[in-house]
Amino acid sequence: MITQPHHQGTLRRAAGTRPGRLAAALAALTCGLLAWMAVVPAAWARVAPPPGGPYGPAPAGPAPAATVRVVAAGGMAGWQIALIAVGAALIAAAAAVLLDRTLTGRRGAPAPTA
Repeated sequence: MITQPHHQGTLRRAAGTRPGRLAAALAALTCGLLAWMAVVPAAWARVAPPPGGPYGPAPAGPAPAATVRVVAAGGMAGWQIALIAVGAALIAAAAAVLLDRTLTGRRGAPAPTA
């Protein structure tokens, strides 16, 4: 009777690709959802027509007194920018470590030298 040996390495490699494919599918789904959430508010934006004119009657009563407020400062605070930069650096470092470990595991062991 002829039997063929069971290839453990092949099964281990095939089983190891499933979590990677699942992670890639979840990452693609997440990126698609984030892109959709960024685009939808802009797609549904519209300019409200001024009161009066062909869109309806003008509001009754005296117009409120005009007040002018000058905003001299704006933008994002420095600590928020630093926090975003640190978070991006940590995410990039974690991705680099995971990618390095994945690629090192696929290369296999180096051949021993005599």
